[in-house]
Amino acid sequence: MLCYLRIRVYQIKTGMKNFVNYALMLPALAIVLLQGCKSGSHPTADNPGPISTATGMEYNSDEGFQVMDFRGQPDGPNLRFVEGGRTVLGSFEEDIFKTRDNVERTITVASFYMDETEVANIHWLEYLYYVQLDSSRVFYESALPDTTVWARDLAYNDPYVDHYLRYPGFRFFPVVGVSWKQAVDYSGWRTAFVNARLADQAGIELPAESAGGRIPLETGVVLPDYRLPSEAEWQYAAQALIGTQWLDENQTHSRLYPWDGHSMRNPYGKQMGTFLANFKRGRGDYAGIAGKLNDGAMITTYVYDYPPNDFGLYNMSGNVNEWVFDVYRPLSYQDMEDMNPVRRNRNDLRGRIEAPDYDPNIDDPESGYDFANYNSLISDRARVYKGGSWRDIAYWLSPGTRRYLDQDSSTSFIGFRCAMIRAGSNK
Repeated sequence: MLCYLRIRVYQIKTGMKNFVNYALMLPALAIVLLQGCKSGSHPTADNPGPISTATGMEYNSDEGFQVMDFRGQPDGPNLRFVEGGRTVLGSFEEDIFKTRDNVERTITVASFYMDETEVANIHWLEYLYYVQLDSSRVFYESALPDTTVWARDLAYNDPYVDHYLRYPGFRFFPVVGVSWKQAVDYSGWRTAFVNARLADQAGIELPAESAGGRIPLETGVVLPDYRLPSEAEWQYAAQALIGTQWLDENQTHSRLYPWDGHSMRNPYGKQMGTFLANFKRGRGDYAGIAGKLNDGAMITTYVYDYPPNDFGLYNMSGNVNEWVFDVYRPLSYQDMEDMNPVRRNRNDLRGRIEAPDYDPNIDDPESGYDFANYNSLISDRARVYKGGSWRDIAYWLSPGTRRYLDQDSSTSFIGFRCAMIRAGSNK
C-alpha cells in the first residue's frame, strides 16, 4: 500500500531561515511517513510522534509546542484501581426505618482509584507534622482530631482520649475524631504534597505561589486530586461485584456485604467460622469472650485486619464508618444523574466548601426542608457516611445503608479514605 504525504508550508517569513528550518524538519517528517506506512500506527497519548498531525510542525523545537513524555497516570501511594462499569445501587437490606432513601437504580461509575485502607493515625500525625512546619497556628489547631469523642460520662474511656491518636501501638488504627471538613482539608494537603514529590523526582521546578503554585497538568507527572469518594463510588467499590462475573456481562449474584453470603462469618477453608469484619455482635457484645474473641477488637482495629474485597480494599464494612462527599438528601436516588452520580450543595457547586455568604442556618429554599426552625436535621451541611463501625450492629455494614451527620461533627466511629479519578481514560 502506497503512502503519500502532502506537505504545504505556509511561509511566515521569507529568506534562508525558513529554508533551513524546513530542511531540518525533513528527517522528522520522514519518520512520520514511515510510521504512517505501518498499519495501525496512529499517534497515541503515550506516543504522539515528533510532528503535529494538525499543523505538520515539529514538537519540542526551540520555539515549538512542547509535548512532555507520558507513560500513563503515575501510581499514587496506597491507591487501588477500581474498574468502573454498570451496577445497581441501593439498599439490599430491609428498610427497617422506612426511610425509602436508597431505592435500587441502575447507574454507571467511571474507573477510579481508592485507598486500600482507611486513613490511619500515623498518616494524620504525619499531616500534623508538616502542617505545623508551614501553616499558621490557627490552621494547625483546626486540623487536630477531637480526641474527646472517646469520652463518656458513664464509661472509663479515658485511656483512648489520651492515647488513641499518638501512642505508637495505635499507629495503624484508623484515625477518628475528624470531621468531614477536616477530611477534605487533608485530601487537599495530600494532593499538594504528593505532587510536589513527583515533580521533584521528575526535575520539574515548582511554580511560585504567585503563579498559583500548581504544577501544570501538561507535564503528565502529577496526579489528579485526592478527594473523598462520592457515595456511588464508595458503594460500588465496597460491593466489588467484579468477583461475581460469569461469562459475558453476567453476574452470578449480588452481595449484601463486600463478601459472598449473608453471614458475617467466613464460610470457606481453614478460616471458616471467623468473622469478616469488626462490628458490634449484640447488645453489650463488642468482642466476644476471653480466650475466643469473636472479631478480635473491642474498639477499632488494625487497618489491614480481615480479608480485602475483590478490589483489594480492606474494611469496607466495619471498623469505622467512612465519610463520603455527598450531601444527604432522602431522594438522592431519583434526583441525580445515572452516570457518575453525586449530590452536592450550593457551595460545592461553586468549588468552595464554604462560600463567604453561606448561612448554615438557612437551607436551600427549593429543598423543602425546614432546618432553620428545627423541623428537620437535613441541611446543606448534612454529609453521608457509610460502612458501619466497631460500635454498629451488622445491619449498618451493608454498603447500601446510609446515614448522615453535620460536616463539622466528629465521632469515635467515623473515619475516611481518599479516592482519585483515573485521568485520561474513557472507561
